[in-house]
Formats: sequence, structure tokens, C-alpha cells
Amino acid sequence: MVSLKVIVTGGAGFIGSHLVDRLISTAEVTVIDNLSSGSILNLERHIGSSKFSLITADLSIRGDWEKLFSEAEMVFHLAASTDVRMSYSNPRVFFRNNVVATFNVLEACRIHNVQSIIFTSSSTVYGDADVIPTPEDYQPLRPISIYGMSKLLGEKLIESYSRIYGIRALILRLANVIGPRSTHGVVLDFINKLMRDRSELEILGDGSQRKSYLHVEDTIDAIIHLANMLKTESKGIEVYNLGNEDWISVKEIADILVEEMGLKDVKYRYKLATRDGRGWFGDVKLMLLDISKLKDTGWKPRYGSRDAVRKTIKEILNNLQNP
Repeated sequence: MVSLKVIVTGGAGFIGSHLVDRLISTAEVTVIDNLSSGSILNLERHIGSSKFSLITADLSIRGDWEKLFSEAEMVFHLAASTDVRMSYSNPRVFFRNNVVATFNVLEACRIHNVQSIIFTSSSTVYGDADVIPTPEDYQPLRPISIYGMSKLLGEKLIESYSRIYGIRALILRLANVIGPRSTHGVVLDFINKLMRDRSELEILGDGSQRKSYLHVEDTIDAIIHLANMLKTESKGIEVYNLGNEDWISVKEIADILVEEMGLKDVKYRYKLATRDGRGWFGDVKLMLLDISKLKDTGWKPRYGSRDAVRKTIKEILNNLQNP
């Protein structure tokens, strides 16, 4: 990426901090994060660099953070509440952090004439899609979780600001992104459970849920690739699915983890939230994205879903053993 002044919202979080690691070599990076789920430890290697600054602020509340947009050439908007299960019990938080915050970020872009924004949306906007693999033009978009709906509302806000105010925008609908620094998700959940009890593993759902998993390294490669494309595009908006070409079941993930931990005779105990075997209300049971549009731009994932899962397990276990 040619040197830019960029803002990364949510840059202390899982995906955001990996993005900062990549951007810092070619860009001046300002991170805005309220540190509610992200950690300053994810960014400690950059503290003190003349190319890096961290602003602790809540994007759902207007404030001095908006002034930072006056010098920004591109905004990577990753800040969000992302735990799908939590959105069922606390929808207000997700509306505030995912919808109101996105509106405030767009207003800052409009007022300070920021030309480009990249938004990390989610595959959950599709809901229970009838077409699998699911393409970007799939309709109707019917999220089955508050999280998915909050992301869809964010997409619609960005679409409107792009059309009305001429902001160039990329919307990236992410599959399940995994890797080191993640704070939730099935891989980390399974590891934590087996660290507590190596004889039994509780699995949310019936284990047949099948989804696409993408390693965070591939995710960042794709974001950087598309950001470079965005700089050469005219005004407008594009939507890309960002995922893998294959998928893996929850039970298969458990099997890989048991193998990597060298365990034997682990009993699986299934906990169903719905009659059709979902792990929680709002859990999309089958998810595989059609990524042909993104592949046509010259990007493809290095790790398939199984390799991404195995790589993530090894990375997390190594970090636990060597903190």
C-alpha cells in the first residue's frame, strides 16, 4: 500500500490489530478504540512509533475523535460488538456499537471529506440462505440475529452515504475469521473447555453445523488487496464476500482439537438451543460464501477451512504454553 494517513476503528481488537500490524509499514495509522473488547496489548509493539497513535474513545458518542478525520485519507471501520450469541440477550449494545457508531463514523467522513471507507460486515446478513455457496447479489437479506441485522443496517447507511455524498466504499462480508488474539468463537471456546476438563467437551448444537473459516492472515491479505484497488476506483460502492472455498463442521473442529492436544476418549456432550440442532438462537447452521468475485480480482486464500482451524489451534495452544 502506498503511504497513506489512515484511521482504523476497532484497531485494538482481533482483526483490527492484525490489520494495524500490516498497515504500519506503509501508512501513518491512527487507531480509535474504546478497549471494551480489544486490548492495548495487541498494539504494544507500535506504541512509541511516530507512525502510530491510539485514541481511546467511544464512537457511539460524538466527541473530539471526529477531528482526527480531517487528515485521514482512508478509514477502515472495524469497530463493533461481534459476539452473535450476546446480541440475542443485549440488543441495545449492538445497536449502539454497530449502528450508531457507524453513523457517527460516516458523519465524520462526510464533514471532513474523507474519500474512502472500508467496512467489515458479516456473512450473517444473509441469514439462512437458500443458495449455497451464497453470492453477493443473493436476496432477500434476512438476518436471524440482532448482530446480523446491525451489520446490515451499517451496510445500508454506508450505501446511502456513498450514493448521496460520493464516498468510495467497500463492504466486506466476512466468514468466520479465526487466528491468534481472537476473544471468542468455537475454536477458543473448545480450547478453554478442554483446558478445564480433558475428559469431556460440551458442544453447542448438534455438531453438524457447517461453516467456512478463514485464517486472519488471509483476511488481512484480502483487506489490503482490496484497499489498494479502492484507491484507483472512481466514486461508488462495492460488496465482496470474504471467506473460504470450503467448509467444516463443528464436530470436525472438535476432532482436530482433540488430535492436536493429544487427547483420547474425550466424550462429546451436545447442548441444543433449537430443535434443528443450532447452538444458540441466531446461529446460522450452514454458511458457505461464493468468493468468485473476489478471486476474479487476483486474491485467493492460502489456507482452506481445515488448515485454518488447525493452524489457529496450534497458534493458540502455543501462546498459552509460551505467554
